[in-house]
Amino acid sequence: MHAAGRSSGRPWGAAILMIAALGGCADKSRPPRQISGADPQRGLELIRQSGCGACHVVPGLDWPRGAVGGSLKGFGARPLIAGRFPNQPGVLVAWLRDAPSLAPETAMPPSSLSQDEARDVAAYLYGLHER
Repeated sequence: MHAAGRSSGRPWGAAILMIAALGGCADKSRPPRQISGADPQRGLELIRQSGCGACHVVPGLDWPRGAVGGSLKGFGARPLIAGRFPNQPGVLVAWLRDAPSLAPETAMPPSSLSQDEARDVAAYLYGLHER
């Protein structure tokens, strides 16, 4: 789903990642993998509507159960997103909205999720602790 001729470098991707990573260090009053005000149940519905199960096994979805993007079981306990980015709320929200801006080589396409919708999806994923 990548457009031909699209620039492989997006200067904002690195900036978003850095700001999100630093922002995750600032608030020590709550666990780092909770997103206040987000709705995990809405997140599951958005995952269903967005078709994430076509590429990922998503606990809570019976079908489809894709394997291309791997299983999201235990996502909340993982230290990294896609094996390389810190698993912090700001980084995850940026990844969910536009993964190619952070990793141009990724097979994960950009989504149409709003900021609030991506926060809801992230809240659901952070609730997946069992491996």
